[in-house]
Amino acid sequence: MRGLLLCCLVALATCQPAPYALRLNPKKIYEYRYEGSVKFGLGLSNTAESGMRLTCNLRIRGSSEQTFVLQVSKLAFEEFNGFPGKNNFAASSKLTQHLSAQLATPFMFDYVGGHISNIRASSEVSDMTVNIVRGILSFFHMTLKTKERIYQLEEVSIHGTCQSTYVTEMNDETKELSVTQVVDIDNCRDKAAKYTGVAMAVLDNVSKQKGESVMSTVRYLYSVKPTADGGIITKAHSLERQFFTPFNVKGGNFKMQAVKEMVLLGVTDKGREFTLGPMEHKGDLKYKFVDAGATFPMIMQNLNDPIPKAIELIKQLAEENKYTINSATTEDNIKLYQLLRVMPYEGLETMWKQFSGNTLQRNWFLDIVPEVNDARILKFLQNRFHAQDISTAEAVQALLLSINHLQPSPELVEMAKIFLNMTFSKSSDFLWQTAMLTYGSLVYRNCAYVTSCPINTVQPLIDIAVESLRSGDENKMVTVLKALGNAGHPGSVKTIMRFLPSVAASPVELPPSVLSAAVQSLRLIAVRDPHSVRDVTLKLFLDKTIPAEIRMLAFVILFETKPSMALVSTVTTRLMEEGNLNIISPAYSYLKSLATSTTPENHFLSSVCNVAVKILGPKFGRLSYRYSKVVRLDWFNDDFLIGTATEMFMLRRAANVFPTEIIMKSKFLFIGRILELLELGVRAEGIMEVIRSDAHADFGFNDFKSVFNVLKNLESLPTDKPVLTAYSRLSGQEWFFLNINKDLILKVIKALEPSAGKESPLWDLIHRLLEGWSWHRVKPFLTFEARYFQATSLGLPLEISKYYQSVSAVTVNAKAVVNPPLTETLGQLLSSEVSLESDGFIGVTKDFWLFYGISTELFQCGSELKSKIPVSIPWRFTAKVNIKKKKFEIDFPLFKEEFEVASISSNVYAVSRNIEDPAQMTPFIPVALEPNKEVPTVMEAEDEQMLKANSWHSSRKYCAESKVYGLGLCAVSELRRQYYHEEYPLYYFLGFTHMAIKAVPIQAVKPVEKIHLEFDLHSSKLSMSTHQVLDTVRNSKEIPTLPSSREQGSHSSPLDVPTVAAAPQPLFSFKALAMSGSQRPEGYEAALYYRPEASLPNMQLNVSQVGENANWRVCMDSTMRLPSQTKANIRWGAECQSYKMSVTAETAHLPGAKPTVKASLDWSEIPVSMAELGRRIGSYIPGITFLYGFSQQNEMNPQKEVSASVVVASADSVDVKVKFPEYTVFRQAIPFPLLPSNFCTFRNASVNGTQDA
Repeated sequence: MRGLLLCCLVALATCQPAPYALRLNPKKIYEYRYEGSVKFGLGLSNTAESGMRLTCNLRIRGSSEQTFVLQVSKLAFEEFNGFPGKNNFAASSKLTQHLSAQLATPFMFDYVGGHISNIRASSEVSDMTVNIVRGILSFFHMTLKTKERIYQLEEVSIHGTCQSTYVTEMNDETKELSVTQVVDIDNCRDKAAKYTGVAMAVLDNVSKQKGESVMSTVRYLYSVKPTADGGIITKAHSLERQFFTPFNVKGGNFKMQAVKEMVLLGVTDKGREFTLGPMEHKGDLKYKFVDAGATFPMIMQNLNDPIPKAIELIKQLAEENKYTINSATTEDNIKLYQLLRVMPYEGLETMWKQFSGNTLQRNWFLDIVPEVNDARILKFLQNRFHAQDISTAEAVQALLLSINHLQPSPELVEMAKIFLNMTFSKSSDFLWQTAMLTYGSLVYRNCAYVTSCPINTVQPLIDIAVESLRSGDENKMVTVLKALGNAGHPGSVKTIMRFLPSVAASPVELPPSVLSAAVQSLRLIAVRDPHSVRDVTLKLFLDKTIPAEIRMLAFVILFETKPSMALVSTVTTRLMEEGNLNIISPAYSYLKSLATSTTPENHFLSSVCNVAVKILGPKFGRLSYRYSKVVRLDWFNDDFLIGTATEMFMLRRAANVFPTEIIMKSKFLFIGRILELLELGVRAEGIMEVIRSDAHADFGFNDFKSVFNVLKNLESLPTDKPVLTAYSRLSGQEWFFLNINKDLILKVIKALEPSAGKESPLWDLIHRLLEGWSWHRVKPFLTFEARYFQATSLGLPLEISKYYQSVSAVTVNAKAVVNPPLTETLGQLLSSEVSLESDGFIGVTKDFWLFYGISTELFQCGSELKSKIPVSIPWRFTAKVNIKKKKFEIDFPLFKEEFEVASISSNVYAVSRNIEDPAQMTPFIPVALEPNKEVPTVMEAEDEQMLKANSWHSSRKYCAESKVYGLGLCAVSELRRQYYHEEYPLYYFLGFTHMAIKAVPIQAVKPVEKIHLEFDLHSSKLSMSTHQVLDTVRNSKEIPTLPSSREQGSHSSPLDVPTVAAAPQPLFSFKALAMSGSQRPEGYEAALYYRPEASLPNMQLNVSQVGENANWRVCMDSTMRLPSQTKANIRWGAECQSYKMSVTAETAHLPGAKPTVKASLDWSEIPVSMAELGRRIGSYIPGITFLYGFSQQNEMNPQKEVSASVVVASADSVDVKVKFPEYTVFRQAIPFPLLPSNFCTFRNASVNGTQDA
């Protein structure tokens, strides 16, 4: 009996909850007071901050054993914007009411073992409101183990599936359990974070090891009180900190601090039940991201009734920017983008009907409608293509921008397939190419955001590729391969291999243009499936039967896969046995450039390539630039976490000066990502085939004659092959390529021939100019929209966003007069005088925003950098051209008011916005300092570092003025900074910045109406020596090279120049004169003389001041005394007599001696300012030359002379000696690449065992 009783007691005990096990009693009501706040700023004294605070009461009651209901009451919302210690949180009554209405509805959730799940709410409750509730409920979510004091585990939280570390401690007096939880939210397995707009920027894990741009920490503190029902949380506190910078967080950063607290107010027995309405599942505790496409972090506007607002805004912007750019209103485009994203599809059709008949408004609408970026824009374009109510050019632009700015998703990829086969898409080759390339880009971006990317997304392109290979359509093959290259889908590798001879199961003979497109289509797959690409490109590189430039393209992509040391060793071994110099040369130069790379992505590869270069160097280190070559330059800064890389490929098939293919591309590395910026490529395959077909040319280094023969005989070019192919890629995606064939070139030549008549397009253009022609185009463009979202412990979305937009405009008004007028052919222009009057404007305004803070559809708070860069160039001129007389004149009327040519303005603000109250923007740095004042203060930072809060305000103005022409150019700047003495990159940029370049009118010596420029080209040769010219100039009362006014009443121009019998006629003369009515012009004139038939061939250049009592001039003459010696004299000042300087250069290569180049600079009299500048430069030379390995010897040399000699010491090195007045610097055996044609022994050594392609 006792045993039975004991068993019953044990069973009863096990049924009772553990005293600390977290549990809510469904028969009780728990009341808590909750407060959550967040602040953004630098965390430094005397800098502005922004933030918000939400306080409320919580009531939790049971609905069943595991289901509970949360009710929120007494809610208050407050905002902070200003300076800590000076400003306080301010209540927002209107937003409080709005949020109270959202949170007033009950929320239901399941609670078992301290874990929250299955959150439910009414269908009308927004996801943003549910996320705030998640932030509240996360206080109740905890894994408590009373038997372990320190333990770690991975669990689901509002931040995602993350690693948590718990530390528990018992309070012996109160018997309460203190629990500390630290969540590692930087390394979550399934993090509640989201990127948009950065699909093209590839992650670089090595760079991330050097530093992060974002770091976060979260700590929770709980007090758990034991009760008969189990453990109950009596107090909870959470502190979340985040550090962000566009650079490296180790060097200064923006800070976010989110704090939330919860205190138990009381526990009471549950009263009567109440009825809950229908609820729907809202997810678990993990933060759920809201579609933020229509939420722009830098604006907050009323989005009700968006269609009429958008219509009115487009009309306003089109009108304000119809001639120039109104830089003050360019930011309104962001408002327009937001209105478009919230309006229904019918709104787009309504706007199209309204704007299609007005050119300005139509263009503006078609430029901004791609930013709708979801299914609506695809439907809109589909209707336009069906109706064919847009031009081909409009369709190309709209499709290109719309697909590339589309939010990638499997559903939208499926919708976009229709454009590949629409009749209108195929009506133009260029439009069909755009449809193909943009679809490939969409596939790539979609695959960047999904875990698995099914083959069906790229299947349409695969099908077109197979069909093009079967039909043998070269243009179609190239286009679809480029589209597959944009897609970068690993599933397309097998299809691409069918186009490559070395790896195809059934090889097909294809032209090099197709092979090039096929190889380059592997470039993006190299990152996603490096193993497959490595196998393919290695086989291609080792195949000596395919063209050299194709092998080299494969070689470059092989190294994009980051090969292992073993593979690089294999390649190095094969290069040692290679016989083609157009493979050896670029491969070696590429390996050499990688060996010196400093970018993190090549950290391992640079070490491996360094070994390869040491092996290959002795044999191939001195190849010249006459062979294929690769040039690569890069740099990376660890403090800024920013770097760049530029590559240029010149690929040839044979050792001649003309490359078959030229490729230039650049990369930008920033905060752990790599972005391909711009890539340009040109293939000259067609024209090279014709050059090679010329049996009479040796195609050596100087054989340009063959090219000219080809241009004279274009009829011999092949019709079915492009003469020239050019392409461009942005962000790694090809968006444009153009094939130039023989027919197009012949049409252009025919249109420009002198015998061309009214059938020529140029004839039509000239007649439009004769009648008066006007053209205007303005283009708004959202260049960049990159956003990062991360859940915070408050249930609010932290956002880091970068927006970059531009508005560009060109306006041209022109009217021409031809005398005598054209009647039959364009050749008449050669004997006519053409006058042109024109005015216009070209400019661009760029706006950039960087936002760091909380951004929801109801409120925003955070730090915002705002920058504007306007560039504005207006013009007005009158020009005259007389081809027969070889004379060109142009007159610019002097502007009367100053204007900004270019400027940059930026500032950083603490911002607070909500939908009910006016926005608040407080500059980070207070505007209360006098210019050039420093106010040193010291404060203690959070990390116990002592930072000097040096405040600095600088205002500067520099002007270059010409009183002759009555104009000046000024550079003005104003800067405000704090903490700028600290070695932190972020603080270099924070604060107010304004810099501008202005064109300003000034008081001239004489009134100026216009500035006259004149160019004259003469064909007669010089008949006098330099000394004769100078004697004539000195002895003549009226200097023959200066313009002078004729007597009053003469009908001749004041620019007529009197003729002096002995004066030579220059080859070329130029005048820049300030003119006003009948007054004598002021300004400058230059004339160039050349006499090759003299006993000593010589050239003179004279620059003279024009005006009354003007005698300042510059006289320069050069004489070739020997074929290997040249001397130039420079004299300037009054009558060229004040100052003198001469330069001598000569070469020597005597039998038995080493080739030598000598140069010297000597002077007799020079201005004091020039002498001082020379002394300053000279003070740096010893240190600079020392850094470059030069030695220095103190000795007295000629006092007014600097001389240098370069001696060719060997085939790959030179000796350099430079003599200055008081010392000599020298260095021997400086490595230097030389042409092998200069050294027979070197050429024999380097070509031994090799051959040209």
